[in-house]
Amino acid sequence: MAAKESVTLLFKLYCLTVMTLVASAYIVALRYTRTVETELYFSSTAVCVMEVIKLFISVSILARETGSPGRLFSSLKEHIIDNPKEVLKLSVPSLVYAVQNNMAFLALSNLDAAIYQVTYQLKIPCTALCMVLMLQRSLNRLQWFSIFMLCGGVTLVQWNPAQAGKVQVEQNPLLGFGAIAIAVLCSGFAGVYFEKVLKSSETSLWVRNIQMYLSGIVVTLAGVVMSDGPQVMEKGFFYGYTPFVGFVIFLGSVGGLYTSVVVKYTDNIMKGFSAAAAIVLSTIASVVLFGLQINCLRYRHVPPLLLFDRPDEGVALKFWHYTETRVGVVLPVWIRYICCAI
Repeated sequence: MAAKESVTLLFKLYCLTVMTLVASAYIVALRYTRTVETELYFSSTAVCVMEVIKLFISVSILARETGSPGRLFSSLKEHIIDNPKEVLKLSVPSLVYAVQNNMAFLALSNLDAAIYQVTYQLKIPCTALCMVLMLQRSLNRLQWFSIFMLCGGVTLVQWNPAQAGKVQVEQNPLLGFGAIAIAVLCSGFAGVYFEKVLKSSETSLWVRNIQMYLSGIVVTLAGVVMSDGPQVMEKGFFYGYTPFVGFVIFLGSVGGLYTSVVVKYTDNIMKGFSAAAAIVLSTIASVVLFGLQINCLRYRHVPPLLLFDRPDEGVALKFWHYTETRVGVVLPVWIRYICCAI
């Protein structure tokens, strides 16, 4: 029994570390490619390439899981070719995730990475609402009060916006915040919908991923045609791609796959730790790369993030507080919570 607990602890620490690094690196790298580089690539094609990469990785992992090409083909035939209804069911989150990814590109083309990360935490109340409506889970009064605190804190963050100096393209903050609002709604709905599908059957996670990414490729290709069709025909599908853009696509692919693993095998508390730590890393990187000027008053109002514990531990939630050092670096006071949360 002890050995099992040790493995579980190591796995959750691994999840926390990888999610934090991937999330923070992806946001900062994407922001860099959309503001510093002068020849902008088509974000719609980048989202499509991510879906293709995730499909190939999922098929590869399923092949290893099944053990032989024959079993792999049988699994694909059973769950995909002979079961189109399941593929259609997974097309719903595919469409929503495609919209969310495109909105992330649009938002980070018009907002600093740190502002995006903090404002994007509104996905927490949106996810909580979806959990109540779709999964019939209940939240107590303290949890709802904390959600409203989060919304108020995000509003205060925008009261005195920070300034970024190393940006070479024109930006529209209003458009950026609108894109975040859409991304938040998509994140909450798609995440809870996918969790419901995953945990309502014994079907392999990688089969579910393949079902979702197949429809995702169709959806994103349609998005390329509708949003950037003439420009893609004129300049090419991979116009503006650089090694750094390839790195962003790789991070986005890994992040998408990792999200599905976390939804299947861990709990929401890991997402909370990852999101809060990613905000700090993204803020530091934005100062270095984009000349972001941190306003201490602004970050004093950064809201606490909700961390929902397992019910059997007798703890409804914890708050993720922020503190400011004398040199203005924003640091989370969360180290003391790791042991008891995991």
